[in-house]
Amino acid sequence: MSQTVVVTGTDTDVGKTVFAAGLAAMLGADYWKPVQAGTEDGGDAASVAALGVAPGKILPEAYRLGTPCSPHRAAEIDGVEINLARLDPPRRDGALVVEGAGGALVPVTRQTLYADLFARWGCPAVVVASTRLGTINHSLLTLEALRARAVSILGVAFVGEANEDSERTICDFGKVPRLGRLPWLDPLSADSLAAAFRANFSAGDFA
Repeated sequence: MSQTVVVTGTDTDVGKTVFAAGLAAMLGADYWKPVQAGTEDGGDAASVAALGVAPGKILPEAYRLGTPCSPHRAAEIDGVEINLARLDPPRRDGALVVEGAGGALVPVTRQTLYADLFARWGCPAVVVASTRLGTINHSLLTLEALRARAVSILGVAFVGEANEDSERTICDFGKVPRLGRLPWLDPLSADSLAAAFRANFSAGDFA
């Protein structure tokens, strides 16, 4: 498999990084987060390493910014000008999972949103959505924003407690496949995440 898959979210803190780690591990893919904003805890690369992605398969970020906020503002605070050409996914022999920041309409620069980058890349996207209250609105808006830019959508992956009606409603209105649901894991570890992916997702849906 040589597919590059973009993982984006409907909002911040929906479980996108945990999902991206599980997906990369399941596919044997490299993992890349182009822009890391906020590095006090080591950033998302450290998180995915702890969740089973081999360090040699974690690519260095194009930009590491100190402030945990939208990349466009974090770059301004650090006095950094983001060059979009540096954010194009690197060519790999195998699969690559690319994680965005927050939601699809988070600004990368003052002129460019993440959804604009996804369109530039021409790679299919997975939308990660929480099952909590408000997810129908957030998910359908995200799908519309991606479609408005002709971004190919593989489907929606849910994270959280089961909410069958909301999940079905999103996929019916959004006309996208339901890829599966990742439950909250306690404890969250590389082993528990791998087991949850085996039980709830199929690698073939991401090809």
